[in-house]
Amino acid sequence: MIDILKHRAGRELTVPSMVILCLTMPELTSAQDAAGDGSTVVYPAAYFTEWQPITAGDMLARIPGQDTNGRGSGGGGFGPGSFSGSPSRGGRGLGSGAGSTEILINGKRNAGKNNSTQQMLQRIASSQVQEIQIIRGTSGDLDVRGSGQIINVVLFEELSSTSFAYQGSLNYSQDDAVQLGGTFAVNGQRGALDYTMTLRSQPRYRNSLNNESSILGDFSPNDTVIEEITTDGGNNELSFNLAYAINSNSTVQLNGLFAEREAPTNIDRVTTDLRSNPVAHLVEHEANPNPRDNWEGGFDYEYTFDNGARFKLLGIANQDDNLRTRRRFQLFGNKMKELNLFLNSHSITKELIVRGSYTFDFLEDQSVEVGGERAQTTLNSTLELGLLNAFGKPSAALGGLVPVNLGLANSQVEEIRYEPFAIHNWRLNTKLTLESTLLYETSEINQTGDALNSRGFDFIKPKIDLRYNITPMFQVRGSVERIVNQLSFADFVAANDEQDNDANTLDGNVELRQQTQWRYTLNSEYRLPNDVGVISAELFFADHQDVIDWVDASTSEDNLASVNGNLGHGVEFGANVAASIRMAMIGLPNLLVNSTLSVQDSQVTDPFDGTERRFRNYQRGRFTLTTRHDFPEWRFNWGTQYFDRLDGGMFQYDIRDFEFSVGEPFYGVFAEIRDRRGITYRLDVRQLTDGSQCRERWRYEGRRSDGVLRELEYRCTHGGTQPSLTITGNF
Repeated sequence: MIDILKHRAGRELTVPSMVILCLTMPELTSAQDAAGDGSTVVYPAAYFTEWQPITAGDMLARIPGQDTNGRGSGGGGFGPGSFSGSPSRGGRGLGSGAGSTEILINGKRNAGKNNSTQQMLQRIASSQVQEIQIIRGTSGDLDVRGSGQIINVVLFEELSSTSFAYQGSLNYSQDDAVQLGGTFAVNGQRGALDYTMTLRSQPRYRNSLNNESSILGDFSPNDTVIEEITTDGGNNELSFNLAYAINSNSTVQLNGLFAEREAPTNIDRVTTDLRSNPVAHLVEHEANPNPRDNWEGGFDYEYTFDNGARFKLLGIANQDDNLRTRRRFQLFGNKMKELNLFLNSHSITKELIVRGSYTFDFLEDQSVEVGGERAQTTLNSTLELGLLNAFGKPSAALGGLVPVNLGLANSQVEEIRYEPFAIHNWRLNTKLTLESTLLYETSEINQTGDALNSRGFDFIKPKIDLRYNITPMFQVRGSVERIVNQLSFADFVAANDEQDNDANTLDGNVELRQQTQWRYTLNSEYRLPNDVGVISAELFFADHQDVIDWVDASTSEDNLASVNGNLGHGVEFGANVAASIRMAMIGLPNLLVNSTLSVQDSQVTDPFDGTERRFRNYQRGRFTLTTRHDFPEWRFNWGTQYFDRLDGGMFQYDIRDFEFSVGEPFYGVFAEIRDRRGITYRLDVRQLTDGSQCRERWRYEGRRSDGVLRELEYRCTHGGTQPSLTITGNF
């Protein structure tokens, strides 16, 4: 592997040394090459010259295996390990997830959780990029652990430079609405200071049509529902990233994000009762504001000792303030309206994380990192429900409706978590590396308000990651890891039921425990010679404990209810294959084709009838096919996107009903042209077809396990074609 300390600094690899590197690897500018032991693949800036990229994201989009949708988003995307239909993937804390792709800038990751590094790549001018490194090995010198691969964007060292990037967008929806958006960013360097500041305003507009029909248990007609749902909001945010080299031994990064997000939603609904004679119509309108604000701040300090040891301190604080109000009116023929439902949900989530570590060399070709992490997460949640025909005194705060008492409607939840850890990295030989991790997690969750509860948890979380470079281009890696999933505090409290118009609220569960799993993965990756492409495959198996799904929370047979709870043991297994190929074999070297296939299954015992079935809403698999075809001489490229999940196995099981979901594939196309000034014009057409997503819901009299069908609903959502025009440039 190339000296990772150079990857981290991003400034020690000077222009003369780059010339020497290119002379010693003559094919590097025309094809990717594996450097050193084959764990790192280097793409110097000269590799991208023929495509004349504008941003670092454009450069990453031309690397096989990195572009998945033609946008140059800079993510690993749908490669092996990046897809799972299980809602239980992902561990806690700041460590990277198994099989994920991490993006570093000058060897450092972003000191934040919500401020996206991938978006930063679209703000960095290509002229600032010295090289892009695909790091497939493990090392104690890296900022992240346990990733499938790491993308490190190394910038040139310049005494002074500033670039400005801008983007304007125009989006069109199926109801003929047009929305404008824009982004402006400043990126540069002043001596030891690197900085990026971004202003972004994007529309949050969506129009969809829902059609629902239902029949009764005796197969006679029941009703039809037609809905038009329009969300017309915006996303305005200011973000910044600052990196300052205090001296040759220490650096500090600062990260910030301030965002205002509004998503007010209007719903027009007509319900036709087919059982009445003559047919009766119920006309309703909903006006549902949804203001949401969030901010985040982070810092990352690092000190390198003269012996190469490193001390690192990282902190993140964020807050998300989300207010959702649902107001449903019944409309009458004389245009009068009557409020019959008022539902107000307000939640404030805060998070504070501090992590410190010390990394040092241990014997030859070995390093150890020891440290600890402390996290405090809090949720303050309130829920108010007002109904028209309920018994009691009307409240002006609820629009004149009668308040309804709800359990766990006012709750405060706090978790304090401590996690000491030790990570041992061992380069066994020139081809084999082993990373061993041991973490101990202890936490306490306290809930106050409508429920008083306090619980403590302790977990030991080991992980082993073994990687073997059979050849410089062919790598095999395997890992065994215990994962503790993050709990959603929203499951602890009462909440709005957004999936079922016949049910207003969902109950909470104060006894919910973390879902854990032992996950076993085996990966292989082969990088084809002469920059032809990348082929990879993965097999995985996960043994889950305390699977989170609906469980019985009924107080009586007349008051059946379910909440998110712990089912017990479950398993998950599957395979992912991916290929990213340049079609040089048919004379089209600038045509990049990316394809992935993921197939998986799961099994758990249903708590309501005791049968073996899949996890809730578990996707059986997914197939993707994307293309990008560049015409450098015309400064033009175009491409296609096709995404399709394997339908037929996505279910949701509840105490009184059962749901089955299917959907049409996603088809998209884009075309992009750049003028001589470097301004890029891009036309995207998302969802070329109707893109219907449909759901069947079987409602039962009493318990589902009794098998007495009451009603069968069939509902489809149509999003329509979504064209957009984007203009991007920098100066």
